[in-house]
Amino acid sequence: MRAVIQRVKNSSVIVEGKTVGEIGIGLNVLLGIGPTDDTNDIDWLINKLCNLRIFSDNEGLMNKSIAEIQGSFLVISQFTLHASYKKGNRPSFIKAAGPDKAKELFNTFCSKLSAHSSLVVETGVFSADMKVTIENDGPVTIIIDTKNKE
Repeated sequence: MRAVIQRVKNSSVIVEGKTVGEIGIGLNVLLGIGPTDDTNDIDWLINKLCNLRIFSDNEGLMNKSIAEIQGSFLVISQFTLHASYKKGNRPSFIKAAGPDKAKELFNTFCSKLSAHSSLVVETGVFSADMKVTIENDGPVTIIIDTKNKE
């Protein structure tokens, strides 16, 4: 799994003119699922997201987790994170999981994240054309790949 995590002041996702997910302070998570990803990747990534100390304490240092600030998550499926761009100029997405597997793992990820964190978890709509608004705070943007755990 690949995730682009952004610390946000607010974020929202619109599908067909309607807001389907919206958060205030928290993390916007763009989530790409690969063909070999499984529940072990989900569990590892959730643990990492819930414990990342990237929110500011009273002294302005990144020392607090999302749980400590009672933030929210907005998780959006993003197959393009698995783009292959080495040949030519048009990216290929054959390294992304197929839609059935990706949807199943995306839904499992969101359910487990909600249960594990006890925080609000909003989502986009899987495979929809989404318009995403992100007010990045910092800016703080972190890329995590579960295949590079060490």
